[in-house]
Amino acid sequence: MNLWIAITLIAGLVLVFGLFAAAVYNRLVGLGTSCENAFAQIELQLKRRYDLIPNLVECVKSYMAHEKSTLESVMIARNQAAAGLKQAAEQLQNPDALQAWIGAETALNGALVRLTAVIESYPTLKADKSVAGLTEELTSTENRIAFARQAYNDWVTGFNSNRQTFPNCLVAGLVGFGRNRKQLEFAEGQKLAEAPRVSLA
Repeated sequence: MNLWIAITLIAGLVLVFGLFAAAVYNRLVGLGTSCENAFAQIELQLKRRYDLIPNLVECVKSYMAHEKSTLESVMIARNQAAAGLKQAAEQLQNPDALQAWIGAETALNGALVRLTAVIESYPTLKADKSVAGLTEELTSTENRIAFARQAYNDWVTGFNSNRQTFPNCLVAGLVGFGRNRKQLEFAEGQKLAEAPRVSLA
């Protein structure tokens, strides 16, 4: 009789633990999917930004023939950021891939800030409607990227909090969620929050 009671209790505990582990797993999968969806929104806006940059460079190239190195550095930084984004999107839970992409984005932002400063020193560019339109689109895209990045960081915070809270932390590692996701924090956060602008006034 005692043996049957012990077996029943153990089976009951195993069942309760299994149900709890499944609930934790399902919740973390749901939050992880939301993180990936939020990152896809960032990716969408960044691809738009990467498409706008060559157009802007092409528009200003004829005005800035002797600024070739500035234009080349923008394109190199843009290509490195695009490659970093592709790798980060494929390995979203790899903090090294995210960090490499964040470094490339920071370099691209610096190159765009330098390009903006050079553009402002050319009065003829201030009257160019194509340049004005492209810089306005870039500014708008930068704002969308900032909002998408904030949404992603919010989902990551929710995922990490859920994974770390008790009693979830007891089983999260056992069901395949052994580490936190990394938030997108840029070294020049303030500069990235403020989109590069060209004064056309």
